[in-house]
Amino acid sequence: MVRETSIGVCEHCHTEFSYYLVHNGFNDSAYAYCDTCEQCTILTRSHKPIPPGAVLSVYQRISNDVESFLKPCPCGGMFRADADPRCPHCRQVLSPVLVRKYLEGNAPGTKKGWKWQNNWSGIYSIVIANKCVSDCWKLQ
Repeated sequence: MVRETSIGVCEHCHTEFSYYLVHNGFNDSAYAYCDTCEQCTILTRSHKPIPPGAVLSVYQRISNDVESFLKPCPCGGMFRADADPRCPHCRQVLSPVLVRKYLEGNAPGTKKGWKWQNNWSGIYSIVIANKCVSDCWKLQ
């Protein structure tokens, strides 16, 4: 599936990058970000098998107890409940408030009243530079 991407600008290094938003309510999923790079993971409730003991609450960022059930990020970092999206160039954390300008500016729904959630823990997640792995569960 090809997703339409938009362009954002890092508030730290002022470099442009591509992104798209994921409405986790539409695909029954939760998400996490890498603590080192711009990668994210989307975890769908319908994915089988989810490891025994992993309690996945969908429509939001993962909880701390889910972290130990996830594979490491391809970069070697870890997907964490408290990690936030990062610039793919300088790897600095992006502010959920400062991104509002381009997220709302690029979103067609803004004209109809859509507003950005101003956090990295709500129903929307962001995929930066197409860096996303799906259902990265550790399976024994």
